[in-house]
Amino acid sequence: MNHDEGQAESADVLERLGAFSERDEWTAKGWCRIERSLDLIGTRSAMLVVRELFYGGTKFDELARRTGLSEAVVAGRLKQLYADGIVDRRPYQEAGKRTRDEYVLTERGRGLFPIIVALVQWGELLGDDHRTGVELVHRDCEAPLSAHIMCANGHEVPLDQAAVRLKDEAYVTAMRTRPHGSR
Repeated sequence: MNHDEGQAESADVLERLGAFSERDEWTAKGWCRIERSLDLIGTRSAMLVVRELFYGGTKFDELARRTGLSEAVVAGRLKQLYADGIVDRRPYQEAGKRTRDEYVLTERGRGLFPIIVALVQWGELLGDDHRTGVELVHRDCEAPLSAHIMCANGHEVPLDQAAVRLKDEAYVTAMRTRPHGSR
């Protein structure tokens, strides 16, 4: 990073295109998709619950035990994930017991799969000595899964070839008329 100018080297950041190049003149607060995504799944506990749902856990007790989180935290996360459409509840009843809910990922929740793969892959880069970590593999050939960034035309895109732009540049005009930080 070039500390004198406060700018990262060009290979370390996304190139800013169009109105996005005027980034200091407006805020993304309240409309950024990353911000919205983090509002839904941005806590450690939420991602641990989602991880266990991907690993096949469905029952509340399983999710609490496997995540190591308190029952109160798991209950809160499941309630929020349900409200946000990431998990669904299905009633089940074991013989001689009351009806309870089990939890399954919705289509929106299953959409988190690339994030799970990317987190596992990124975790491997941390260099810690956790040999007991999981490995996500292709069921048919058992090769490890990896996350790749591709454009809609099928080209793999490294960071130094990626850029960011606004989908609707008219939004910047609206944001410039609002006080900084307001929605």
